[in-house]
Amino acid sequence: MKRALITGITGQDGSYLAEFLLEKGYEVHGMVRRVALEDPLHRLSRVLHIKDSIHMHCASLESYASLHKTVTTVHPDECYHLAAQSFVAYSFDDEFSTLNTNINGTHYLLSAIQSVVPTCRFYFAASSEMFGNAVEVPQKETTPFRPRSAYGISKLTGFHLTRNYREAYGMFACSGICFNHESPRRGFEFVTRKISDGVSKIKLGLRETLSLGNLDARRDWGHAKDYVRAMWLMLQQNTPDDFVIATGKSHSVREFLQEAFRTAGIADWERYIQTDEQLFRPSEVNELVGDATKARQVLGWQSTIDFKSLVKEMVTSDLERTQDALTGQG
Repeated sequence: MKRALITGITGQDGSYLAEFLLEKGYEVHGMVRRVALEDPLHRLSRVLHIKDSIHMHCASLESYASLHKTVTTVHPDECYHLAAQSFVAYSFDDEFSTLNTNINGTHYLLSAIQSVVPTCRFYFAASSEMFGNAVEVPQKETTPFRPRSAYGISKLTGFHLTRNYREAYGMFACSGICFNHESPRRGFEFVTRKISDGVSKIKLGLRETLSLGNLDARRDWGHAKDYVRAMWLMLQQNTPDDFVIATGKSHSVREFLQEAFRTAGIADWERYIQTDEQLFRPSEVNELVGDATKARQVLGWQSTIDFKSLVKEMVTSDLERTQDALTGQG
């Protein structure tokens, strides 16, 4: 039985990946902060349904000692490093903690694995935000990186650290340059979930308006379930490499809004939207849309859930959740 260690197991990607690996017959271990175990209903909400099937370990990305101890205890065959300060907007407010957590955490984990179990296959969750002010559309593995946020910079550093451990120490270390991927488990701070949650509350009469930033910003949005499958496929290859994971199609925030309100049966959606300039990024990135040709050819991967299906699933889920809360069932 293969043993996998997932950092960020309580997040969107981590929870879907844990489910996927359990179905594959893995022994799944997750790294969590101690506070998560003290408040499981809130902080472990995405994995409560599989909590008895996975093994939890308290550790922090800011502590090399705790990471080393966890790696020594688990001795994983595969490690999926998903944990990070991942909200781009927050990285503008606190660049220092974003850089410190994301860069040092990745370095500490790579070092611990190289020291304790160098045969472990390592996956790093890179990001399309590394392309930033991209010089070409769509972006592929050879597109120059020009990040425009502390988050993008931190992910680019982690990408290079992963590549360096692969080349310098012979580790099986891969990076997935993932474009935006969403689901009903997305955090409420992200614009897609803010929209699906807001639309559900407007539909049920719990709020009157929804404040958003740049409605013309465009992203390549896929489903997290598809993307965790790509992560696993990378670690099943004979040779470690880096891959762009994307749908190849971009949509604007405005299009996401239109589809979300359409799902909720609301036609005149514009009257519910307020534009808040404070929600605009200090430096917006160019159009981010990925070319996943390499992943399709080498991994045999492609996205299976389209944009409209994604939006419908998110809005429907939030409508059900909000309705349950109203009736006391949530």
